[in-house]
Amino acid sequence: MVNIMWSKGWRQTIWDNINQAWDLLIVGGGITGAGIMREGVRAGLQVLLVDAGDFSTGTSSHSSKLVHGGFRYLRNGQIQLVLQSVRERERLLRDCKGLINPLDFVITCYKGDRIPTPLIGFGLAFYDLLAGKWEHHSLSDHDLNIVCPTVSKRNLVGAFKYTDASTDDSRLVLRLIRESVHHGGTALNYSQVEDLLINRKGQVCGIALRDRAPEGNGQSKEIHAHVVINATGAWADNLRVKTGKKPALRKLRGSHLVFPQHKFPLKCAVSLFHPSDGRPVFVIPWEGITFIGTTDVDHDSDNLYDLKISQVEANYLLAAVKHSFPDLGLELKDVQSTFAGIRGVLYTGKEQSWKEPRKHLLWLDKGMVTITSGKLTTFRQMAHDTLNMIRHQFPHKPSFDTIQPILNPVTVTEQITARIQTNDLLRLIGRYGNEAIDLIENASNEELDSIEGSPSTWAELRWSAQHEGIVHLDDLLLRRIRLGIQLPGGGISILDRIRQTVQTELGWDDEKWLQEAKRYINKWQQHYSPPVAGTKLK
Repeated sequence: MVNIMWSKGWRQTIWDNINQAWDLLIVGGGITGAGIMREGVRAGLQVLLVDAGDFSTGTSSHSSKLVHGGFRYLRNGQIQLVLQSVRERERLLRDCKGLINPLDFVITCYKGDRIPTPLIGFGLAFYDLLAGKWEHHSLSDHDLNIVCPTVSKRNLVGAFKYTDASTDDSRLVLRLIRESVHHGGTALNYSQVEDLLINRKGQVCGIALRDRAPEGNGQSKEIHAHVVINATGAWADNLRVKTGKKPALRKLRGSHLVFPQHKFPLKCAVSLFHPSDGRPVFVIPWEGITFIGTTDVDHDSDNLYDLKISQVEANYLLAAVKHSFPDLGLELKDVQSTFAGIRGVLYTGKEQSWKEPRKHLLWLDKGMVTITSGKLTTFRQMAHDTLNMIRHQFPHKPSFDTIQPILNPVTVTEQITARIQTNDLLRLIGRYGNEAIDLIENASNEELDSIEGSPSTWAELRWSAQHEGIVHLDDLLLRRIRLGIQLPGGGISILDRIRQTVQTELGWDDEKWLQEAKRYINKWQQHYSPPVAGTKLK
């Protein structure tokens, strides 16, 4: 029986015992913080990770779901970043099967594109060489009709096929955190850092932490650690300024339009150049939906959570769809949902935001390490770079193993394989690791059915409600299970059925359920709903 974390009363148990001296205190529960936690726990450190919201509630649940080498970064000359990324991609594909999967891409070239077709072919050859394999090839008109029949052939002068990978970003974060907790780490969501603690030498030695969960009553404690790591991504400046540093990040919003797959059918992803400015844009089939993104615009609002795509961004993305897939006749009214996230990059003054460098940044300020920017794909390398920077600050000089598999291996019994199809089993193992065995064993046959035709099952919904640290309903429906973007209306029409499955597991009375349902509906309508249909393109 696998050790079950985050069961009833888990938050108060952590708060009751949080005053110990920690080796490593990580602020930020996205992919960067989760990766650092995983490697720190492996090295035998006492690790505490905290996040002001839910785990992966920021950038790491609003990405384009890609684990990729960054082919587009070759255009900006970021060769070292691409080399590191393609190698990390290959390792993730090997170590994280079922959660990180190969994804074929088609890249189309049209008359008048800003990058000549031969240069695209040369770039893809170089891209494969950096990865140590040869998978790309050019597509004839006949081949393109087979692989991607819906893409426009008008003024087409060339097409190529290459391979990257995709993932469920939130589930990757959660699996890293849960495996870390299983091996002795501690993770706490909805816990806001209100200030840094400074010792007599002027060095950061801890944080003042406040509980933001409804049942926490706003309790606060001072927590000390050998090392504090600021892994808050686009929010990193907020902590750095407390050490006297000036803001250094440019905050960029990336938004996506989501279509039901029956209206936007694709066998593979498509990489295209936007007709207005030549920016690379991706169209990606994912978990029963097809989405297009991402934009790359300056985000000037102080609100970095629960963003909303702007009408300008929606029109921009729809223009790319109409240009490359005109026969589908898609309009804004066909959009099922949207999602938008924020990322922080080093501000260098580039006029075009998408040309800013995307490599990760490391700063040491009064003993506090800040790690920010970078890519989801390189989270493991970012973790090791961060930990090696502060290795000397620990008395026993821990070593950080770069050889072990990124995720724990899973052993499957014949009894389990007899209950579920191979592809479905691999998907569950990828998302839940060894806990997938218990999830399947405790599920009825009916619970292994899909939810409204999505890849998610009722068994996953019940399991997550019981075992995965749910504080609010949106934790469950937007991050643990991705129904908020997979289903029309964010699944609001089936909330009664969801209630029957999870209310008891969550331990919520009727009043609490109604409050959370109202909160989820408002959040979805304000931040994830489709843009207004009928607006003319600008």
